[in-house]
Amino acid sequence: MMTTRAATVVVKVGSSSITESDGALSGSALDALVDQLGALARGGARPLLVSSGAIAAGRRAIGVAAREIDALQGLAAVGQGLLIAEYTRRFAAHDVRVAQVLLTARDFGDRGAYLNARRTLERLLSWNVVPVINENDTTATDEITFGDNDRLAALVATLVGADLLLILTDTAGVFSADPRLSAEASLIDEVTHLDASLEAATSDVPGTTMGSGGMASKIAAARIAAWSGVPCVIAGAATAGVVTRVVAGEPVGTLVRARPQRMPARKVWIAFAQAARGRLVIDEGAVEAISRRGRSLLPVGVREVGGEFHTGDAVEIVDPGGTLVAKGLAACPAGRLREVAGRPRDGSEAGATEAVHRDDLVVLIG
Repeated sequence: MMTTRAATVVVKVGSSSITESDGALSGSALDALVDQLGALARGGARPLLVSSGAIAAGRRAIGVAAREIDALQGLAAVGQGLLIAEYTRRFAAHDVRVAQVLLTARDFGDRGAYLNARRTLERLLSWNVVPVINENDTTATDEITFGDNDRLAALVATLVGADLLLILTDTAGVFSADPRLSAEASLIDEVTHLDASLEAATSDVPGTTMGSGGMASKIAAARIAAWSGVPCVIAGAATAGVVTRVVAGEPVGTLVRARPQRMPARKVWIAFAQAARGRLVIDEGAVEAISRRGRSLLPVGVREVGGEFHTGDAVEIVDPGGTLVAKGLAACPAGRLREVAGRPRDGSEAGATEAVHRDDLVVLIG
């Protein structure tokens, strides 16, 4: 059971969970959410809220149903102020202050910006301020198109070393199949290992009209959290007292357990915050060397080099069958690696003795 005092909890809520069927922000849903988060904050916990809803709020205010990216960005600019105003007013009733924090992928991809974001969030939490976080939709398009803030919430959880990530959604949790289509679908209470079968079972479970993220994006977020040592619960936003109950340790929704050891912060940044600029296919000997023996990836084990990347760029590393094995920072540019791939290491060839150094390598299997 988790103690609420001093617990750092990241709660993510999607657009569909805080809006009415006509697109207006739902006062009752916001009240229920803020009442629980406010109680946590007053009780000594450190909640952070990752909230979608800016586009929905802007669409309702402007009365425009356009789907073009620039229109969505404009609606987000209008709606973000409306959304934070609703949260500010409701948290104030609990004598709790909030801070609006808008982030983009660049804030996680750049190491300096990443550390600065962490310092800012830690400072806000030290003041007992609840950060209300959203993707900066006015300048970034990834979340608008794909993620509905699920990945952002997982990255925030790893950024602050959270004790729990709670993803609120429109279903009771993760099901063995789409419950809207299969009478055989059953709720999965607990996941100790995220494998390909679970990802396949949830890959076709879509998001809703107001939201953009389906269950697959929530599973992907849970994977990021689990590898970072943060347990994740995926639960129904409409479940009475869901936040309070989950934080108290009640079995609500689906618990995705964290891996036993928390990944060091820098390796979390490499594995999950850096966009991959290339892809390396390696042979089975190299898989063994980096995953079992803790070795650097050498050019001799590289069979294919995909993409155009520079020294220090992130690259995905896959086995001959295409399964992701690791991610790391390239020790030499793509062009040079293509020249020496498959060749034994030669100390006379400066700059090509390693493909990825073990200190810059994160193994993602096992």
